[in-house]
Amino acid sequence: MKHSKALLFSTFLFSSLLFLCCNSDQDPTTKNLGYSILSDTSSFFYVDVKNYPVKNKKLPIGIFDSGTGGLTVMDAIVNYDGFNNQNKSINPDGILDFVKECFIYLADQANMPYGNYPSLNKTDVLKENILKDLQFLLSNKYYQSSGDEEFKIDKSPVKAIVIACNTATAYGMEDIEAFLKKAKLDIKVIGVINAGVKGAFENLSNDENCSIGVMATEGTVLSNGYLNTINKYHSDLDYKGEIQTFQQAGSGLAGAIDGVIDYINTQVTEIRKEYKGPSLTSKDAKIDISILNRYNFDWSKNHILYSGEKNNPAEIQINSIENYIYYNVVSLLEQTRKSQTANPLKTIILGCTHYPFYKNIFAQKLEELYNLKEEGNYVYRKFMHREITLIDPALNTAKELYEYLGENNLFGDNELNKSEFYISVPNVQNKNIKLDSLGNFSYEYKYGRTAGIIQEYVKQVPFNKSNLHPDVIDMLREKTPLIFKLITDFNQTNSKTEFIRSNNLVIL
Repeated sequence: MKHSKALLFSTFLFSSLLFLCCNSDQDPTTKNLGYSILSDTSSFFYVDVKNYPVKNKKLPIGIFDSGTGGLTVMDAIVNYDGFNNQNKSINPDGILDFVKECFIYLADQANMPYGNYPSLNKTDVLKENILKDLQFLLSNKYYQSSGDEEFKIDKSPVKAIVIACNTATAYGMEDIEAFLKKAKLDIKVIGVINAGVKGAFENLSNDENCSIGVMATEGTVLSNGYLNTINKYHSDLDYKGEIQTFQQAGSGLAGAIDGVIDYINTQVTEIRKEYKGPSLTSKDAKIDISILNRYNFDWSKNHILYSGEKNNPAEIQINSIENYIYYNVVSLLEQTRKSQTANPLKTIILGCTHYPFYKNIFAQKLEELYNLKEEGNYVYRKFMHREITLIDPALNTAKELYEYLGENNLFGDNELNKSEFYISVPNVQNKNIKLDSLGNFSYEYKYGRTAGIIQEYVKQVPFNKSNLHPDVIDMLREKTPLIFKLITDFNQTNSKTEFIRSNNLVIL
């Protein structure tokens, strides 16, 4: 008996030590989900990586983002003309460089905004979401509609991946590259942060003293992904001038652009409980009532919700995308003013893929603030260059993607209008999920989940009128007409779901 107990204890001890040795340096989320993807043939997330068609030029290019903001990156790619398509030299030829490619786009709308996870100590959940985005692009699975219980298996894998999300790049790119290496998949991954910083430095002289602004989500700012990359470029390029970096965490702006109810609800007229954006009482995104004139909010049409008197409100809630931009631009310039920097702001990186949709609004607000006077004195002018360049990282992302395809003989002979667009929606067949009144994940559930529990929280389905906010559809039609057409072609040609009928934007 004693011998048996000793043997049992020794076996338990050896197993425990073996578990610790094998897993001490692994994130449990990555380990469990990674195992499901690579080894568990019974799992929905399983991908047959051993038979993956690596370096197949006929495959589409995969792009993913936390929402529809990444479509600005895709729009920059599909409209890019930086090369001669005959001899591949850096010389525009009037022909779109990716016209013979097709794309698969995923918006992880159900789990966005990604930028909130790090500030709520849920980075492990964020990384799990990002790995599931990768799994979707690698796999052949999707659902025809949110109500379907059976998934389809006719989606193509991809030959290259663009992370069209700054937060996902900051927190997930290294993990994705490590996973692909473990899976022995030689697939290029391109993130937007390096591209954005490269674009900023191209706008600077080697010896000038200046400041760079970074406007991004809370998660991206917390990661210091842009700050570290700017410092690296400064060193690697042997930059002679002094650079200061100011980062502004755009609380709620990305969510507002995607119509997330926690940040914007154009149907309401009063202060609301579920609001999570900037306010007079917010801990992390406080509206400074002493500088209301500098924000110069638009108070019409309930674009600002308030309690008390308008001239002396007890509370303020932002309820329009433009007002979110006004708040964040002023907040960035307040940082420069309070620092009393001698290095004026020369360029601003729009470090969230949602922001370029409204690049003109950012520019207009900067122009207004450059000319703003109080008591006869300019408030911000000495801290700003007359012309501040707004950097959209998407352009350099397109250039890097084109160069990679050329260097690896991966240019396709596809049709751009064969591109596909998918979005994640709550999996209502999963009884563990919690929804709000509009059928989205509740805020508390979305950011309260525990990583490492392998479930289908969401389903990836084709874009359609039920899972895209009408304002988002209008925005895509106005600001990214080619993307809008590709989405329409996808829905009509593939008959996966009805989206739009005719050129008059009749939403079905």
